[in-house]
Amino acid sequence: MRVSQYLAIILPGLLVAATGVGTGEIATGSFAGSLLGNAILWAVLVGAFLKYVITEGLARWQLATGTTILEGAADNLGKGAVYIFLPYLLLWTFFTASALMSACGIAFHAMFPLFDNPVKGKIVFGIAASLVGTLLVYKGGFRLFEKIMTACIVLMFFTVVTTAVLLWPGTDEVLRGIFVPRIPDADGAGLTWTVALIGGVGGTVTVLSYGYWIREEGRSGGDDLRICRIDLATGYLMTAVFSMSMVIVGSNLEISGSGASLIVDISERLAEPLGVFGKWLFLIGAAGTVFSSLLGTWQATPYFFADSWQLLRERGDAQRVIADTDAPAYRGYLIALAVVPMLGLFFDFRQVQKFYAFTGAFFVPMLAVVLLVLNGRSRWVGQQFRNGPVTFVSLAAALAFFLWVAASKIF
Repeated sequence: MRVSQYLAIILPGLLVAATGVGTGEIATGSFAGSLLGNAILWAVLVGAFLKYVITEGLARWQLATGTTILEGAADNLGKGAVYIFLPYLLLWTFFTASALMSACGIAFHAMFPLFDNPVKGKIVFGIAASLVGTLLVYKGGFRLFEKIMTACIVLMFFTVVTTAVLLWPGTDEVLRGIFVPRIPDADGAGLTWTVALIGGVGGTVTVLSYGYWIREEGRSGGDDLRICRIDLATGYLMTAVFSMSMVIVGSNLEISGSGASLIVDISERLAEPLGVFGKWLFLIGAAGTVFSSLLGTWQATPYFFADSWQLLRERGDAQRVIADTDAPAYRGYLIALAVVPMLGLFFDFRQVQKFYAFTGAFFVPMLAVVLLVLNGRSRWVGQQFRNGPVTFVSLAAALAFFLWVAASKIF
């Protein structure tokens, strides 16, 4: 198989990885590494596997039925599922978009300190990142989006992994952290940070984007299931490598920053062992990471709204129209997504990040429940696509774990 053919296969999975990896992965990975060291590298692999199980189930439903998971929920569980999801989506969109704008604003201000006031720099650069992302999605279409995201993926992966290699703690230590699971006590905080690390790998609502991206690639039917599994395995492996790299980076530093300002704090501290080169290497990679997450969210989230809006407006046996990037509902939501959450730039980032984590916490367990129900019936998906014993246990484990994570974030 040629390299270009393999890249075409794995691209949707890489898009999911680039969209799901953002400020949260940088913050959680580096903090966990700083407190617990490389002993908890295994936790990253567990988190990546659980997200793989969720996303593979989503793809399996779509390939079996030709409908998105939102359509499947509406058709088989009733439109009440959409009435629950849509308000949740609106709330999640505001806080997620605000957090991403803030993260981009802080990262780009650190690279280009044009303003004496960092808050002003965050606001100006955050607004600029939102408008640039909107223009790229609105005018460029899916193919331009793919190309830009591919460049961002290469940038973020190369720079962050290179930083980890420059700080390499030793192959033996890394292998022990991966294959010998243990949780350091860290004054009673070890379990909390390990759970946070597992739960923080990959995205939340953005995992839905995979269904729309494989539709853009023309994948349908059972023959494409193997391709999707290869695709997702590659994407989540890259997510795991990125997150493990952040743990390794954090294990070499004493970190005191918070939220998106952590990016600046890490880059400054890296200047001590690696010099100016190390500082800018990480800063560029982190900026590429948060912008790719913003761009992926800007491209995917309007799909969710357009799909939901159409499902709620359906009457009788009217033919269903597949939501696309030219649909008025898609473009209208894209513009609203780019503008309304700018209000969050004027609030403290830590508060925005807190509400972002809160609104995203319950989505993955809700999706796990839907997949257990929809993919659990042969008359809906066929025997070939039905949850097998291993898949059922894995989804049930993902449900139990992410419910625990959601409860811990609230209480």
